Amino acid sequence: MAMASSAAAAPGPQEQAVINLVNSPQAKIQPAPVSAVRMGEGFWSERRAINRNVSLPTLLKQMEDHGILDNFRRVSGRKQVVRRGPLYTDSDLYKWMEAVAFVLQSGPDAELKTLGERTIDEVEAAQGKDGYINTFYNLERASERHTNMKGGHELYCGGHLIQAGIAWYRATGSRRLMDVGVRFADYLLANFGRDKKPIYEGHPEMEMALTELYRTTGKREYLDFAGYLLKGDQARLPLAQRDLVYLFTGKPFTARTKFEGHAVRAMYAAAGATDYYLETADAGISDTLQRLWTDVASGKTYVTGGMGSRAVGEAFGEPYELPNALAYTESCAAIANMMWNFRMLAATGEARFSDAMERALYNGINSGMSLSGDLYCYRNPLELTGNPDDRIRNPWYDTTCCPPNLERIFASLPGYLYGASKDGLWVHLYHASELNWRLRDGSAVKLSQATAYPWEGDVTLTVRPEQARDFALFLRIPEWASGVVPEVNGKALAERARAGSYYRIQRTWNPGDTVRLRFDMKPRLTRADYRVRDNIGKVAVERGPLVYCLEGVDQPAGAAFWESALSLKEKFTEFRKADMAGRPVALKARGVARSADGSLYSTLAASKAGEKPVELVLIPYYAFANRGTTPMQVWIPYVP
Repeated sequence: MAMASSAAAAPGPQEQAVINLVNSPQAKIQPAPVSAVRMGEGFWSERRAINRNVSLPTLLKQMEDHGILDNFRRVSGRKQVVRRGPLYTDSDLYKWMEAVAFVLQSGPDAELKTLGERTIDEVEAAQGKDGYINTFYNLERASERHTNMKGGHELYCGGHLIQAGIAWYRATGSRRLMDVGVRFADYLLANFGRDKKPIYEGHPEMEMALTELYRTTGKREYLDFAGYLLKGDQARLPLAQRDLVYLFTGKPFTARTKFEGHAVRAMYAAAGATDYYLETADAGISDTLQRLWTDVASGKTYVTGGMGSRAVGEAFGEPYELPNALAYTESCAAIANMMWNFRMLAATGEARFSDAMERALYNGINSGMSLSGDLYCYRNPLELTGNPDDRIRNPWYDTTCCPPNLERIFASLPGYLYGASKDGLWVHLYHASELNWRLRDGSAVKLSQATAYPWEGDVTLTVRPEQARDFALFLRIPEWASGVVPEVNGKALAERARAGSYYRIQRTWNPGDTVRLRFDMKPRLTRADYRVRDNIGKVAVERGPLVYCLEGVDQPAGAAFWESALSLKEKFTEFRKADMAGRPVALKARGVARSADGSLYSTLAASKAGEKPVELVLIPYYAFANRGTTPMQVWIPYVP
């Protein structure tokens, strides 16, 4: 079995990527570090600025107000208070700290760094001498540690601690927070494992964290423990503890053939398994990952990239069980979708994984944070009735896993745009930006993008190697983009690009060479498989990477929202929505409004007689529910 070499030869902390794959033997693509990418003006820079200036400070205040930091002060003895919140609240603070660290990886920020260091003080002071840290199971609950493996979230919280510490180390060079995580990891190694006490985690997360800790420190025992958690030793556990409720159902990872149970837990397990595969080439893990990807992509993913259709258990349903109004589609599940596909992309170089990333990012993830940056969706349904009691966006949740998770994704986003392989550079996502990095042979190169994507389809890339150099440039051609003919220095290339693939341009690049792509951003109609019962007789509207929706507040007065339908014979017109943040491209389309006559059933002829022309307005899905209580739908009835 191929194993990773020691991480001792890895680049310095500030040069390490979101997942540091420099020494990972199964990584076809190494992601570029966050610090190597400067985001220019555009779609994501606006969202990231709001994340930095509004989301991070207001969420920290919410955590203070709800006692999350006081929980640590209680354990350290700095404050005499009653513990507040569910047993997994520590993880929310750790994700917030990781988000701050990713902001610092993009550049200095004295204010945020000070806030982060103060938070590290509180966390460090709460750690026990044995390395254990969890504010729920400290003090009077110490005897209950690791007795509720299914629901206790101890390893889950510890995993987020480790990830936050690694991100902070890569941002600042300081090991303080990472060493807190190292001490917890060493506590696990000292007490649990195949030759010690058995353990498993009811909510996967630790597998990703331990593998990344191995990549950062070179300590092989961390990777081995991640493998133990994945492949398990459940036979030594009492039967009641072997009945895992999320992915394994008492079986090791390699025994699974489909996604079932809690969506976030299942996707985190898959992401951790992919990390483990990248280091070990474990064939059983690889085969399982391919089976699971096919399962989820063919019948369990929403058009928005959302995951998890059932509210009960926050779980996957059966294939094609994708209801719209009842969709649970937790923000964290869409984030897990992106994280897993990012790892699968690194392992394979296949565009289907970056297509899945983009779909989730622009839609099911982006919808999770309000345009103002201080309200969040826990669930992201594809249909809302407009009931005032259905407050879909809120500043705080008792289970507040989603807000800091959204914040860390937006903060780390530069690290998802580019990659490098032995053959050259890869462009995964399109946004005005500059990559200042190097090829795998160590030679320096800059690559800049000029584009207004996703509002406009033109992308110009300028290549600036230190000196003329032969290498390949791999450009993702999205699955929805047809008829793309790349140009180099103004001359069209002979080979037409294939949608849903990476277009390889192999040549000797001179400083200042340009590549131009033109993506057709014309709105398109998407149908669902006929087995998705909610969507029979309906279409979704997409433009570029964005899914659109109808929202009641935009429709003409007197038009009955639920009785409106698109006319497939009419074309869309585009305009900028000046009354929404970012002035997104909105769409107008002709349709019909059907008047209800009070009959539960009526003839088709009678229904047609009641139709009146109406002009419908569609906005990007991510912007729904930002203007008060109003109905919304992604899948829209149509008339031929």
